[in-house]
Amino acid sequence: MRDVLSELMKVWRADGTAGVGTVVRTFRSAPRMPGASMLVAPDGSVTGSVSGGCVEGAVYETATEVIESGVPTLERYGVADDDAFAVGLTCGGTIEVFVEAVSRQTFDSLESVAADVEEHRPVAVATVIAHQDPLWVGRRLVIRPDTTDGSIGSARADSAVTDDARGLLAAGRTEVLTYGPDGERRGEGMRVFVASYAPRARMLVFGAIDFAAAVAKQGSFLGYRVTVCDAREVFATPSRFPTADEVVIDWPHRYLAAQAEAGAIDSRTVICVLTHDPKFDVPLLEVALRLPEVGFVGAMGSRRTHQDRLERLRAAGVTDLELARLASPIGLDLGARTPEETAVSIAAEIIALRWGGEGKPLSGLEGPIHRSSGESESR
Repeated sequence: MRDVLSELMKVWRADGTAGVGTVVRTFRSAPRMPGASMLVAPDGSVTGSVSGGCVEGAVYETATEVIESGVPTLERYGVADDDAFAVGLTCGGTIEVFVEAVSRQTFDSLESVAADVEEHRPVAVATVIAHQDPLWVGRRLVIRPDTTDGSIGSARADSAVTDDARGLLAAGRTEVLTYGPDGERRGEGMRVFVASYAPRARMLVFGAIDFAAAVAKQGSFLGYRVTVCDAREVFATPSRFPTADEVVIDWPHRYLAAQAEAGAIDSRTVICVLTHDPKFDVPLLEVALRLPEVGFVGAMGSRRTHQDRLERLRAAGVTDLELARLASPIGLDLGARTPEETAVSIAAEIIALRWGGEGKPLSGLEGPIHRSSGESESR
């Protein structure tokens, strides 16, 4: 829902009703991940996508019907016959889409959820997408780390879903959970989709140079909350980095250490060190490479700069095991020359690390295009 939230709030605040289709489960080579949404506004306009174009027409028709009836429905789309372009996924995958009518009457706490997402506060929305009693379908719980709002049908079910949803929220995971009809841990009869809106993953870009502006733009495009940090006040200005969420004037190593101490660094955090100046990047990398949790640490520089940096870091006491976490020179070999091309190569390496890609042309590979990063494709 995050990708259609701004348009959804316009409809909600105008006291209208929108049809929203959300991908809740994927199988095999599905084009969109769970949580991807498509919104049909009262005027018939469309925002978002659930499949990149394959089944949008079918979801549109279902959404318009749901707006009229108010009855939510769970649909499955895949390649079931030769007429794949009719309502199937031509990529060969399968998706389940939950389609519901969203308005002030059906989701009265939506505004508070939107505020949490906007302010980077963790919140999860648990929605019943299947139940043997149709009256339960569409009921939802809004779950925060220390509070809940709403009910899915019973105290027992609310308690079970709340516990499990908080675990998913802490891990930043979105998925379907299965219970017995009244929230029993064992058994079937109820399926609940938990959409976790954890704060956006962070990209910390150190070094207020032209390459940093291009990397910040790529990071923002990929959905990261981007911070640019440099100790030089004359270069670290918001006007030079208009796509960054914040620009910080501070010594890089001091800022990173303070962020880690505040608990603002996690396993999704990406750190890009672009200064290639020993007085900045060596103290910074000492901190970065010793963080217990961080998703990626990369540093820019030539081969000579890289070797000099390694020697300085070893002299500072950084171990070979810690140095093995460093991606340097940063980026994949794309032949990049300009800041914009270099930013694409850096983004490509980050994506490859996240999903287990090899950075090779797809035309020369076999097997599934989309990787599941260790998670079950049938989740």
